[in-house]
Parts: sequence; structure tokens; C-alpha cells
Amino acid sequence: MKKVLFTGLCTVALFIGAQAQDTIPSASRIQRTVNYLASDKLKGRGTAEKGGVKASRWVAKAFRKLGLQPLVDGSYFQDFTFDRNSHKDIPSRNVIAFLDNGAARTIVIGAHYDHLGRAGLFDGKYPVGQIHNGADDNASGIAGLLELARYYTKNNTKEPFNFLFIAFGGEELGLQGSKYYTNHPVMPLDKMHFMLNMDMIGRYNPERGIGIGGFGSAKEWPEVFKGIQQDGIKFFTDAAGKGASDHHNFYMHQVPVLFFHTGGHDDYHKPTDDAHKLQAAAEEKIIKLEIQLINRAMTFPELHYTEVK
Repeated sequence: MKKVLFTGLCTVALFIGAQAQDTIPSASRIQRTVNYLASDKLKGRGTAEKGGVKASRWVAKAFRKLGLQPLVDGSYFQDFTFDRNSHKDIPSRNVIAFLDNGAARTIVIGAHYDHLGRAGLFDGKYPVGQIHNGADDNASGIAGLLELARYYTKNNTKEPFNFLFIAFGGEELGLQGSKYYTNHPVMPLDKMHFMLNMDMIGRYNPERGIGIGGFGSAKEWPEVFKGIQQDGIKFFTDAAGKGASDHHNFYMHQVPVLFFHTGGHDDYHKPTDDAHKLQAAAEEKIIKLEIQLINRAMTFPELHYTEVK
């Protein structure tokens, strides 16, 4: 009888341990995500290319597996078109999912899934026909988005804020997805606690550290950041809320922002930005740092937007 009870307790403990492990950000899972999104199969996830559409469907499927809600008429997709130079009515889409905690305010977590594809829409700026896999830019950010989505849906805690997870399309062609979303939000922007954006978080340089922009976009950020540290990760802050990534459009609509970026490198916007160069173990730690900041920010009932002069 005691042996059966002990065996049962061990089984329960192992199950709980496996659940906890499944929740924690994982370097191996990050690497698998990037391996797929930055594979030649997706041909660089170009906007208006088959690989970009496949990537959007894959992200939607991942959201569905996590049990997140679709918000656009029962769909995860917010479709839109835009013009760029001589190219008209270019189709793209955002992939949007919601974690409803019954709260009054919502935290937005975002990253763009598109990359240059085979560069056909860039008017010769990049080598046309070559696959630009975009492992760091921005398969790494989507990996971070999915790890945070997993953490907040599986941590057995009902947070005091809702979460809106958005994978943006058309970022490389002028922040088109976030521009469309902030002009056509599925939830009121004045009910957003803040927006956290990840763009190129997969090539950590320990000498530089990771930059966190938007530090000046909310009155409370200095207090939120007090005492925050993560083993193996150095970070520095930048006040700017504006920038060349999707947080910019939220900031312009008076939503406080944070922007995570590990910096430029020789493979930026080149066909050599491949998955094997990802530093997944460092990215795992960066996501753990983000969780600390998100959790600290949730101790404030509201963040107050400030304009960075």
C-alpha cells in the first residue's frame, strides 16, 4: 500500500515537474522555431510570397495549440493591403491571439514574422532571387513571442492583465503591419498597459549587451527596472520610443513601449542570416529577463505614457 502511494506521489511530482519545465523558456524550443522559420522551405518569409503566407499560418497554428483566442471574426488573421513605391495593393496579414484574464487592461507582446524573402519588392536594394532566411531578423523575435505566449498561458496563474500576442506582417516594407493594426485595433489602444516588441534578439554580444528602448515612454519604467537582473545577460536602456520597428507605431499612439534588440551584425539583411548562427541559450535568458520586467510592470495598475523629447 505504501509502495503504491509512494509510486503515485512520484508520478504526480514528475508530471508537475514536466509541466513546469514546459512553461519555462527553452533554448532548444527557440532553436527549433528558428530552424523552421528560417529554413529554405519558407524562402525568407517574404511579404506577398508563399513562404510568408506559410509562416503566418504556422504562427496561427502555434497560437491555436496554446489555446489562445482568435479575435478577428473568429480568425487569427488580420488581412490588409498597402502600397510601396511602384508596388500597389501588396497583400499581407497580422496574426493576432488573445489571452483573456478578465482584466480591464491588456499587455501587447509583438514581433514581426516577415523578412526579405527573395527581395522582389525592394527595387534592387537586395540581391533578387536569393533567399534571405532572416534567422535573427526576425525568426528570433517570433521565437520569443511564442515562448512568452507559452509561459503566460501555461504558468497556472491568472495574471491581473490580459495579453494580446501579435505577429506583424510587412515590417520590412515600412512597419506596415503595426501601422495597420494601430489604425484598426481589435481592442482600444487606451486600454493597453504597454507594448513589448522583439526584433533581432538572437545574436547576443556580451560586450554590448542587449539594448532596451522605450525607457522614456512611461513615467514608471525607471521604477519597474529597479533591481532587475538576469544571470548571463547585460542590458542597457535607451529613452527613445520611436524607432525602426513595430513598437514605433504604438508609441505614436501614446502606448508605453519596450523594444528589445541585440544589435546589428555582418549578416543583417543578407542571405547569410541563417539559423545555425542563432545564440539560443542567450535568447532564453533574454526572454527570462523580459518575464521579470513584465511581471514587475503588472504590479502597477497603470503605466502613464510620456513623450520623449
